[in-house]
Amino acid sequence: MATATYPPPPPYYRLYKDFSENTDSAPEPPPPIEGTYVCFGGNYTTEDVLPSLEEQGVPQLYPKDSNLDYKKELRSLNRELQLHILELADVLVDRPSQYAKRIGEISSIFKNLHHLLNSLRPHQARATLIHIMELQIQQRKQAVGDIKRRREEAQGLLKDAFVTLDGQ
Repeated sequence: MATATYPPPPPYYRLYKDFSENTDSAPEPPPPIEGTYVCFGGNYTTEDVLPSLEEQGVPQLYPKDSNLDYKKELRSLNRELQLHILELADVLVDRPSQYAKRIGEISSIFKNLHHLLNSLRPHQARATLIHIMELQIQQRKQAVGDIKRRREEAQGLLKDAFVTLDGQ
């Protein structure tokens, strides 16, 4: 049985046969997907919603307050994680049969840490975008200033050239 190295092109390549002569002959791209869709057997959504820990079956170890102090809670979870890792070392030495419970607790703490960090991602993205835009504004102002300076230099050179021509 012989197989091709590469599969044949999809049949819609024929829609682009006149593209080199007429660039408007190509069909419009499909509209962006909105809502839910299936990809490789998994259901996905285009909405960026962070699922709650309860939806993931993980106990939430920090308060469900809307005015949450993220720095304080992250530090608290980090200390708790360090304590549980030390306890895991003790359990592995003294009571190896109980390590699974400790691993579950450590996993829960990690998931809570990741959830807190992921809830800060939109703020991080906005702050990064603001920083990038401020840098672009600064670069453009510098470019405009450089253009103005060079224009003034060119005008000065032209003025000097006209003065020397008028003086002869």
